[in-house]
Amino acid sequence: MQTPAFVRRFRFFGLLTVVSVYLLILVGGVVRSTGSGMGCPDWPKCFGSWVPPTHINQLPANYKEIYTAQRVAKNQRLARTLERMGFKQVAGEIFAHPTQYIETDFNPTKTWIEYVNRLLGVLIGIFIFLTVVLALPYWRHDRPVFWLAFACFLLTGVQGWLGSLVVSTNLLPVMVTIHMGLALLIVALLLYAVDRSQRDSNRVVEHSVPGLGWGLLIAAGATFGQIVLGTQVREEVDLVAAAAQYLGRAEWVEQLGIAFRVHRSYSAILLLLNLYLMYRLYVGSTGALRPLAVAVIGVLGLEILAGITLAYWALPAAVQPIHLTLATVLFGLQVLVGLAYRRATKLVRQEASPGVVA
Repeated sequence: MQTPAFVRRFRFFGLLTVVSVYLLILVGGVVRSTGSGMGCPDWPKCFGSWVPPTHINQLPANYKEIYTAQRVAKNQRLARTLERMGFKQVAGEIFAHPTQYIETDFNPTKTWIEYVNRLLGVLIGIFIFLTVVLALPYWRHDRPVFWLAFACFLLTGVQGWLGSLVVSTNLLPVMVTIHMGLALLIVALLLYAVDRSQRDSNRVVEHSVPGLGWGLLIAAGATFGQIVLGTQVREEVDLVAAAAQYLGRAEWVEQLGIAFRVHRSYSAILLLLNLYLMYRLYVGSTGALRPLAVAVIGVLGLEILAGITLAYWALPAAVQPIHLTLATVLFGLQVLVGLAYRRATKLVRQEASPGVVA
């Protein structure tokens, strides 16, 4: 039976959006590794314009004072709102964060790196809107697919708002962490929507060994936690680099704290856990699970190799965004493995109990 056209269209745009989100994460890593996060001191415009300046002569002489005052005023409003909502600790961190009063010198290269990051974010917003439109036929066929796509659209709006707070708080660690975590949630929901949209289409019949569901869930959650912890390590790197005036890069790793050591040791646990789970899947499964298991181990190996390169070769800036992107790709693959495994074990149960209708 031929796959319906609306399924093919939704799948194409859904996967295109997922790839675009990964590209945005890569570009975001470039923004962070080049120190371009504050290349535009305001949001959504950049230095008050939709087209960023290319020379400092295009800015007023007191541009630092102007944008610092705007940012501090916005942060104070945000902190008061959070305090009224009961988030006193986060509000206190915003008030106490000293870098919000420091304005970065204008650098046209960093400004345009950050601006390209924002343009890509707008493009993803358009893609997700189109995905919601293309999900409308599922309102009659499989309503959860529509709601998953619509949830991604709403979360993308929240993500844009969080992006503005990341800028206004001058890369406050808790804001960066929430921003990254929400990006991973959007990826997971998009992958689930695309996977579910093909539930009644022609698929390769999959079988798998039962009993690994919780292990796969724990592995994906552990990867999520490792990525979040990585944002804290990145913050430590930024603090060490600033204290060293960006000199003596080879000595930065030795000055990192406990978060880096936990992050490094944690990778060994992730490797062992995933090796065990993927081996069990590979030898006991058919269909898409076997190549997915190989892909998980391959990406995890590259991710650990990138981490070793960062730890022992003076944190090369070019490897930092690659390390982050590989980690998010690994998380996405683990989500796909979990979905495929759920399908396969459901089929096994149906075959074991032919009289039971799922």
